[in-house]
Amino acid sequence: MTATDPALTALAQGWCALSLLHGRIEPHIERALQSGHDLSAREYSLLDVLSRQHDGEGGHLQMKQVADAVVLSQSATTRLVTRLEDRGLLTRYLCRTDRRGIYTDVTESGLQLLEEARPTNDGALREALDAAARNPELEPLVRVVESLRVPVVPAQA
Repeated sequence: MTATDPALTALAQGWCALSLLHGRIEPHIERALQSGHDLSAREYSLLDVLSRQHDGEGGHLQMKQVADAVVLSQSATTRLVTRLEDRGLLTRYLCRTDRRGIYTDVTESGLQLLEEARPTNDGALREALDAAARNPELEPLVRVVESLRVPVVPAQA
């Protein structure tokens, strides 16, 4: 294949459209969460991912799994966890079976904020998708996003 290959050109155009869709959605959600709840989109995502942990097999996530789920580096995820811990929204503790492992859980305050912010996040997402669907280049991607019924599960280590 060459750089002018139609398949590569179509692939690049598809990637550009996907990037454009993301670029329109994320700032819209960011503004809504910041103004309504003093949360960034990344902070909201982190609280959401961690709130889905459970006791039992595979119930608690390692920091690498959390980083993968919120699409950040491990060091950026650690800084984000620290900021939310300083706000009293998260807590860290040592794993009972492996003293080297550190888990992070959402506090009651964090769960309350997450539940208050969820309708804002969902509404801002809906608004952004509706606006994007009016763009003929983005409308097919919006339909695909709306049709996905895939549960979000962090990658396994």
